[in-house]
Amino acid sequence: MTGSLKRRRFLKLSATAVFGFQFVPRHVIGQGQTPPSEKLNIAGIGVGGQGGGVLNDMKSENIVALCDVDWARAAGTFKNFPKAERFKDYRVLLDKRANDFDAVMIATPDHMHAPATLAALRAGKHVYVEKPMAHSIEEARLMTKVAKETGLVTQMGNNGHAGEGLRQTREWLQAGAIGPVREVHCWSDRPGTFWKQALERPKETPPSPADLDWDLWLGAAPARPYHRVYCPSSWRGWFDFGTGALGDMAVHNMDPAFYALDLGAPVAAEAQTSPPAEESYPAWQILTYEFAATAKNPALKIYWHDGGKMPPRPKDLDDETKLPDNGIYFTGEKGTMLCGGWSGAPKLFPKALRESFEPPAKTIPRSIGHRQEWIKACKDKRPDDAKAGFAYSGPFTEALLVGNLASRLQKRIEWDASQMKARNAPEAEALIRKKYRAGFGIHG
Repeated sequence: MTGSLKRRRFLKLSATAVFGFQFVPRHVIGQGQTPPSEKLNIAGIGVGGQGGGVLNDMKSENIVALCDVDWARAAGTFKNFPKAERFKDYRVLLDKRANDFDAVMIATPDHMHAPATLAALRAGKHVYVEKPMAHSIEEARLMTKVAKETGLVTQMGNNGHAGEGLRQTREWLQAGAIGPVREVHCWSDRPGTFWKQALERPKETPPSPADLDWDLWLGAAPARPYHRVYCPSSWRGWFDFGTGALGDMAVHNMDPAFYALDLGAPVAAEAQTSPPAEESYPAWQILTYEFAATAKNPALKIYWHDGGKMPPRPKDLDDETKLPDNGIYFTGEKGTMLCGGWSGAPKLFPKALRESFEPPAKTIPRSIGHRQEWIKACKDKRPDDAKAGFAYSGPFTEALLVGNLASRLQKRIEWDASQMKARNAPEAEALIRKKYRAGFGIHG
């Protein structure tokens, strides 16, 4: 090496030693991953109640802005993050502060998930949105499409998807623990225990609370007078705002079936329900989803029970075993697998099967935590690392909502997922692709 080259190399190495900790590009450190010292800048939309809890799990990052239409309900979250700027309208937040954050946490009522999520994705923001990710089938389809097009990281807030139980269920079923699965039952004690359904619209029209912007709370939904029966916490049972028990709990308790069996769209759905109401989901329902045979699975029926209705007790269960108030069980040729709610741990029945079964090796990577894996995926810019991202959660949500079509229309639905249509029910179109108030649409 010549003296001139030696001198240039010495100067370069010296500069790197002095300044490298400040100027080394991201792609040099960690093979393209964001340095661990950097924090994700997050804005929250819908930060009272559940949203505040989600943000508390993300407090290791920079929470730079908070948006909620009800500042009294959000007061605790405001106190926890006093430096975050406050907003009531998510559109103003995205317009004013978009350059100051990388990602958005959304925990509004169901009917505002898609408008806020799509606005955030189109603004270039990663999104964590509470479950269910969408209020309608078209919304779920569009959200999945835009997430893929933008390459941004997404996650739906069904926390059990990151749990050990979900992974064990898949590993055990794939190991043939109960043989080919012929039938699945899922259930929840909701509604009734947490909110009421089969309600008629109240006639009284009290004033809305001073800290609540009722018009913004309605957002995409048709205008109606304020009433406490909708807001702040009983909106799930109303067609215009929620998706009933499917959106609240089937997202958790049916997840093991969709994940473990690699289910796609159902081909049909039927509903047995209590007497229907004009604007509210029935007090109870039993839904039957039909899935066509695939190379991996025989034709299959999945049953959903809610509002106090319970599935038949499996004959394989021990006398002392009771069905929990939330859960799922798989019926196979060799026995039964019972899992607790929220994708809980599996248990085999009968006892002889349980004692003879040798659990397989853990072949599925374990999660660092549902919200933490989303944060890491955002930093690393790896959408596939968020395991409940829209690529999975979009089709799953669509499938669940086909059941609501059967319930609301009180008829069997023959479902064509490729065309996003109910072949035998043209009246379902208004539920599949709903209308929006001006200013809150989903098509950009």
